[in-house]
Amino acid sequence: MLSQLSPAVRQYLVVTGNYWAFTLTDGALRMLVVLHFHSLGYTPLHIALLFLFYELFGVVTNLVGGWLGARIGLNRTMNIGLGLQVVALAMLLVPTTWLTVLWVMAAQALSGIAKDLNKMSAKSSIKLLVPSDAQGRLYQWVATLTGSKNALKGVGFFLGGTLLMLLGFKLAIGAMAIALALVWLLSLVLLKDDLGKAQHKPKFSEVFSQSRAVNILSAARMFLFGARDVWFVVALPVFLSQSLGWNHSQTGGFLALWVIGYGIVQTLAPRVTGKAAGTLPDGRTATLWVLLLTLLPGFIALGLMLELNPATVLISGLLLFGAVFAINSSLHSYLIISYAKEDGVSMDVGFYYMSNAMGRLLGTILSGFVFQWAGQGSSGMQACLWISFIFLLLATLISIKLPRTKPSKA
Repeated sequence: MLSQLSPAVRQYLVVTGNYWAFTLTDGALRMLVVLHFHSLGYTPLHIALLFLFYELFGVVTNLVGGWLGARIGLNRTMNIGLGLQVVALAMLLVPTTWLTVLWVMAAQALSGIAKDLNKMSAKSSIKLLVPSDAQGRLYQWVATLTGSKNALKGVGFFLGGTLLMLLGFKLAIGAMAIALALVWLLSLVLLKDDLGKAQHKPKFSEVFSQSRAVNILSAARMFLFGARDVWFVVALPVFLSQSLGWNHSQTGGFLALWVIGYGIVQTLAPRVTGKAAGTLPDGRTATLWVLLLTLLPGFIALGLMLELNPATVLISGLLLFGAVFAINSSLHSYLIISYAKEDGVSMDVGFYYMSNAMGRLLGTILSGFVFQWAGQGSSGMQACLWISFIFLLLATLISIKLPRTKPSKA
C-alpha cells in the first residue's frame, strides 16, 4: 500500500507522523508540569517561570534552526528535535528533591528547543513536497498538518491530566520518554537525507527575513499568539481549578477537548475561507478574521465584570475564541508557506516562527504575572483578557499592511 504512494506523499506521512508523536508528548508534558507543580503549592508566577526558558529558547531556536535546516537538511533538524525531547523528558525522572525551579526550567528549555526544531522542520517540508503551481493543495496540506497537530496536542493535555492521576508524575514521564525514543529511532531510518537543503549555503547574517510580507505577517503572528497565551497558559487552568473547583482530570479533559476542537476547525479552514469557491486567502482575509477575533476577549471580560455566571461566560467565550483563533492560525500558516522563498524555505519559516515564539514567551510571562498581580480569581482573569484584547487590536492594525492580491486560484 505505502509502496504505491509517490515519494513526496511518503515523506509527508513520515514528517506528519513525527510531528504527531512529538506533539502528543509535548501537550502531555505541559499539562503534567502545570498541574503537578500547582498541586505542590507553586504560585501562578512560579508556574509561568517554569515555561520561561521553554519559550525563550524557542525564539532563538527558530531563528538559528531555519538557518541550520537550510544548511544540513530538514531531516536532521527534525531528528535532533525528537532526540532532545527524549532527553528533556529523562531530565524529569531525577529524584523529587532535584526538581527545583531551575532544574525544571532547564528541562523545559531543552523541550522548547526540541519543539521548535520539530515544528519548523515539519512546516518547511510541506513547501518542498507540493508543486509551486498547486497552491490549493498547499493550503489544504498545511491546514491538515496544523489542525491534526493541535488536535493531538489536545489529546496530550487529556493524557497528561489522566496519567498524572493514574500513574503519578514519574511513571507518566518515563512512559512518554520510551514511546518517543522508539519514534525517533524509526525516523532516523525513514526520513530522506537531502530534504530541505538549500542549493547555496546561507550565511548566518541571512537569518533575518528580507521579505516585507514575511516581516509584516511575523509581527502580526507575535501579537496573535501573545493574545492567546496571556490568558490560556497559566491563568485559565489555575482559574478552572481554583475558582471553579475543577479537579486535575476535569481541567485537563476540558482543555484537551478545546484544543482538539481547535485543531478540527483548523483542518476545515480552507473551506471556511473560500477554497471551496475556488479562491485563496490574502492579506484582506487575514485582517478581517483577526478583527473578528479581537472582539471576543473583550466580550468575555465584560461578562465577568458584570458578574454573570463565570463558568458559562468563560466556557462559551472560550469555545467561540477557539474556533475563530483556529481560522486565524490556519490562515497564517498557509500565508507564511506561500510567502516563503523555495530555496532555503526554512529561513523564512524559521524567522516567522521566531516571532510566534516571541508572542508565546510574552504571553506566558504576562499570564502568570498579571493573573497574580491582579488578585487571581475573576479580577485576574479579566486583566489577562483585556491585555489579550489590546494584543489582538495591534495584530489587526499590523495585518492591514499585508499584501492584498491573491497569489492564485485554488
